[in-house]
Amino acid sequence: MKEQNHPQLYRWLKDRIRRSPGGKITFAQYMDSVLYHPEFGYYSAYQTEIGKFGDYFTSASLGADFAQLLACQWVQMWQILGCPTPFSVVEMGAGTGQVAADVLRYLETYNIAFFQSLDYRIVEQSLGLRQIQKQNLAPWLGEHPRVQWCDWADLGLIQGCFFSNELVDAFPVSLVVRSGEKLQEVFVTLDDRDNVVEVLGALSTPKLARYFENLGIDLCSDAYPEGYRTEVNLAMLDWLEAIATRLDRGYVITIDYGYTAQRYYQPRRTTGTLQCYTRHHRHDCPYINMGYQDITAHVDFTSLEHEGKRWELEPLGFTEQGLFLMALGLGDLLTALSESSLSITELFSRRDALHQLIDPLGLGGFKVLIQGKGLSKQEKGNVLKGLAHPRSV
Repeated sequence: MKEQNHPQLYRWLKDRIRRSPGGKITFAQYMDSVLYHPEFGYYSAYQTEIGKFGDYFTSASLGADFAQLLACQWVQMWQILGCPTPFSVVEMGAGTGQVAADVLRYLETYNIAFFQSLDYRIVEQSLGLRQIQKQNLAPWLGEHPRVQWCDWADLGLIQGCFFSNELVDAFPVSLVVRSGEKLQEVFVTLDDRDNVVEVLGALSTPKLARYFENLGIDLCSDAYPEGYRTEVNLAMLDWLEAIATRLDRGYVITIDYGYTAQRYYQPRRTTGTLQCYTRHHRHDCPYINMGYQDITAHVDFTSLEHEGKRWELEPLGFTEQGLFLMALGLGDLLTALSESSLSITELFSRRDALHQLIDPLGLGGFKVLIQGKGLSKQEKGNVLKGLAHPRSV
């Protein structure tokens, strides 16, 4: 794909940099601008599709199985909590709405009791994606809608489950670099030819230093080489606080690619995890294709666990997506394929999709963190199906 920038976004961005103190912005502000500008950002304008012809795959784009297995987990959670009505599922960053559609279609056929108790809500920042979601969820938006869209301020207290799939990796991250005996931050500025370039400077907030102090990691120790560069996702901490203060009783499921802090910030990972995606082409330059490419960074799940504890979110389990889905019944789906009436082509396609969901080198290697709040001792004692085969990761 030929390198290009969204012309209006590029002009707006350069004007923002010029007007900022010192003529520079943090990398986190830059990433927020190119991904989430309300008119021209990558997610807001929705320049691409998810799946084969888009920039990346998600588990939901491989078929309905992923959502149906999630629905089985939500049914069990509902039962553990005593079958409350309503049981709210709050999906944050719902993409095209495919998960919600697959869940609702499955439940209204196979579990009408839970379907009637289900209050499905979507928190979506992108107005463009909201419109696509409403089109795909039109069958459930009649006189008695089964789905509603909410802003954080409208949620109130929730009993049920907050859920995200490949959301946190797209939050704007700060970039930090070891420079001598101190940690510096990456800023974005303009050179004398009006090009976007990086420059190092003092940390913009003490939260960046505290982030590593809370993990017991010193990036300026002898273990780390000069120029060591990595990311800090402060936005995910605020996000988790917003969830915790709105969850009265229930669960949080976070599915994403990432590591524990010790693996994430190991000394050999000298350039961090920041990646860009355009039409399934991966590279590490965030300063091209502005507005036309995705920018992501892996998730530090240790910090999510630590921050959750601050807000009474108790970690219930941490595993890989492949193990999570197998425990929910994906193995049974594979077995049932041999007895299905599908054609050979359909059979191979379906089997390939299921294998991709559990491939440890792909989607199956994604991490699943489940946290709980407001649960009784007995409720916490009920092992969730998806965590039936726990494993340290």
